[in-house]
Amino acid sequence: MNGNNQNMTERELLTDLLHTEKDMAKDYAGNITESASPALRQLLTRHMTECANDQLCVFEAMSQRNMYPTKQAQQQEVQNAKQAMQQLQSETW
Repeated sequence: MNGNNQNMTERELLTDLLHTEKDMAKDYAGNITESASPALRQLLTRHMTECANDQLCVFEAMSQRNMYPTKQAQQQEVQNAKQAMQQLQSETW
């Protein structure tokens, strides 16, 4: 986070935090895939999950304050995404 946060608005602070959490989750994922140690993989996975949960809390706070507008996905889009993921899963297992 920016060290000079006295001059940052709430929106700027939350946006910075949101991006930091996203970046950390990506870093954890990358390190998990590079680790051969089961204990380390388990630890990193736990931390990545916590990071993703923190990111969700920041996103929800921003969404409640109308700082992160989202659109509702059409039911057909959701269904198409589910089918694509099921297809990918069946092809990779």
